[in-house]
Amino acid sequence: MDDVAVGPLDLAARVDDALAVQALAFGLTDDEIGVRRHIVLRHLTTPGARALGATTPEGRLAGFVYGLPNDRSHWWSSVVEPYLRSTGLDFWLDDSFVITELHVHPAYQKRGIGRALITRITDEAPYPRSILSAIDTESPARALYRSLGYQDLARRVIFPSAPAPYAVMGAPLPLAR
Repeated sequence: MDDVAVGPLDLAARVDDALAVQALAFGLTDDEIGVRRHIVLRHLTTPGARALGATTPEGRLAGFVYGLPNDRSHWWSSVVEPYLRSTGLDFWLDDSFVITELHVHPAYQKRGIGRALITRITDEAPYPRSILSAIDTESPARALYRSLGYQDLARRVIFPSAPAPYAVMGAPLPLAR
């Protein structure tokens, strides 16, 4: 991680750079990138939305994270709420900071950049807990989240148009080190 710096990111100004990283890390099509661009820009208008980037000395974006305070009226929350309510865990939707996206360029993965991004953004969040969703499969991302204290709150969550089920995970803040 010596060759990247983690710091505030003007995500609105660098949305295309961020989505290029996400496309490589997550395998998005051009159509999906277009839809996500609109979503990211809309999310950034939410009070309390924050973004961090990991940039190389040349200014290349190696990774990014953004999140916002959860709001039960938001689309994501309305999809996951019934899954959490069914197990009595819907209180996780209150007073929580949602990690909306966290992606690291494949050339920079396995170097601690994702960990640095998520711990820094949540350390600066004024909430007692954090929640996120991740594809419901054993993956390096899920392993990272577990190492930071995230636990499964709901599994096999179906988002409309998503090709695979997701897991909703939550952790008390600050995250474990």
